[in-house]
Amino acid sequence: MKIHMKGLMREVLPSGAIRWRVRPEGRRTVKITLSCGPDDEDFHRQYLAARRGEKPEPLRQASDYAKPRSIAWLVNLYLEHLQKRIEAGTASPKTLKKKKNLLARLLATPDKVMLIPQERLIAMQDAMAATPAQAHAFVEAVAVMYDWAIKRKLIGHNPARGIDKVYVKGPGATPWKRADLDRYFAHHKKGSKAHIALSVLLWTGCRVEDLTILGRGHECVIDGYEALRWTPPKKGSSEVMIPLLAPLKQATRAATVQGATYVLGRGGKPFSSADSMSAMVKRWCADAGLPHLSAHGVRKGLSELLAELGVSQYALMSILGHSEAKTSEVYTRRVERWKLASDAMNRLTVPHTWL
Repeated sequence: MKIHMKGLMREVLPSGAIRWRVRPEGRRTVKITLSCGPDDEDFHRQYLAARRGEKPEPLRQASDYAKPRSIAWLVNLYLEHLQKRIEAGTASPKTLKKKKNLLARLLATPDKVMLIPQERLIAMQDAMAATPAQAHAFVEAVAVMYDWAIKRKLIGHNPARGIDKVYVKGPGATPWKRADLDRYFAHHKKGSKAHIALSVLLWTGCRVEDLTILGRGHECVIDGYEALRWTPPKKGSSEVMIPLLAPLKQATRAATVQGATYVLGRGGKPFSSADSMSAMVKRWCADAGLPHLSAHGVRKGLSELLAELGVSQYALMSILGHSEAKTSEVYTRRVERWKLASDAMNRLTVPHTWL
């Protein structure tokens, strides 16, 4: 495909490579060479600079500034790889943010070489003894980065593998009980953001990141019944289709200000991230005298409540958007999700104190 831009010249070198050059405006005898071609996202910027008579410097990434084959070079090279995966839709920005925070510790180590000695990594793990979960996450993040480097022939072995774990995963978030819901809804009245947030969590079984996107745009009609239909943003999640229950509809319609999402932040805009939403729900829990509870615990509590009522594992999968049952590894087909979820949610009886 031919590209017609004033002053732009395409030259074929003896080696067969293509070189792009630009004549500055009003200076026909001058030719400025660009460092990339039209397929590069930086091409237009370089072309405009050359037309002004400026020699454009190519855009540089963090790894370009680091000493080659240093730990700073490797960390930034790996993070740039993750950024490209995000742009391709195969990785989550949340993952990149977490990796950046964890791997930043390597940049502060006195060892500047790319391959950090295992004893140094163990010393860094020991320094995080007060936060064992964070220490475990750090070592695992380093190990994953080195695995990535080994596959690309940058290093020969992984010093982060074989380090003893210092963290044993606990039971996780505390599940909500009926008495907790009574107390929360008694404190946060209908129409408040706090009331709406917990109502959505409770009557959908959604994750806190779903709470930042769910709104009237996800409402639909299935088999003549009002429903909610969405695909959770968490990677690997299956589409969820559940009834729009009366308590949820009442709660979401009670707010004075309505917007793109059920739960609105400042200025009537959706919350910007799952972290900010999670922190706000935590604050609302504390205000109601429930500082030990969180948004994630609502999902766990709903699972336990439905299980107590005899709801099958596959129905729980349908409500919670799981793709696979861990015990049997049997997939719940998409066409079955609606019927299973409808049957499960209709088993619930709603105390008037929650409305």
